[in-house]
Amino acid sequence: MSPFAVPEAMHIGILGAGRLGSTLAVLLSRAGHTVQLCKRGVLPTAECDGVLLTVPDGALEDVAKQWTGPFPVLHCSGALTVDVLRPLSPAGSFHPLMTFPGPTNAIPDLTGVPAVIDGDPEAQAFGQAVADALGMHILEVPGDRRLYHAAAVLSGNFATVLLAHAAAALEAAGVPHDQAGTALLPLALESLRNAAHDPAGSLTGPVARGDDAVVQSHRDALADVGLTDCLELYDNLTRATRELHRGKLRSD
Repeated sequence: MSPFAVPEAMHIGILGAGRLGSTLAVLLSRAGHTVQLCKRGVLPTAECDGVLLTVPDGALEDVAKQWTGPFPVLHCSGALTVDVLRPLSPAGSFHPLMTFPGPTNAIPDLTGVPAVIDGDPEAQAFGQAVADALGMHILEVPGDRRLYHAAAVLSGNFATVLLAHAAAALEAAGVPHDQAGTALLPLALESLRNAAHDPAGSLTGPVARGDDAVVQSHRDALADVGLTDCLELYDNLTRATRELHRGKLRSD
């Protein structure tokens, strides 16, 4: 990490007042730092110790062309490398591996959450200071950034979709809408905790037991109530579960 001096109490500019930017502004302010949250088209002042760009990915290249200040500028895209900000320097990236529903919802506690940092030494030093302020730890991702982001989408967005389909099936069984998701949540969370270290070994249920009759009964029930999209998802995930159980899917 660079010896670039980051003050203990930082003045942080955040460009982009959406869910991520607004949430980071609240959390960093709570941590004792001065935060200047700006909407697109309004640039943070030159007195900043560093700036986080939380604008959409498609806007980053144009936004980067507006900078002339000497402070580090880091984008917060999970899918893009630092190259999108070049020739800007010092430049980097800071991506929290977490979901951000926005400050009007429950603000997540980022203590122990991974942050992926890249870029010039000065930018990495600023990113490290932001991570430290939020209690995050650094995750090194030396490989393809697209695979990293795909993994985030699979575990985050797709887990959300899966729970939504599961809740729809539970509602079809007569459970009220406002209870279905929360009833399934403890099972989903514990399954994910178990799978974090040993996915194949943590498998339970009819596929792991080889109970094809139960699997078919699930398929019949989903078809009977017209949950065709859920049935298609069930079939695809059943195949993936069999592959994991047989050791054909990498789980190390």
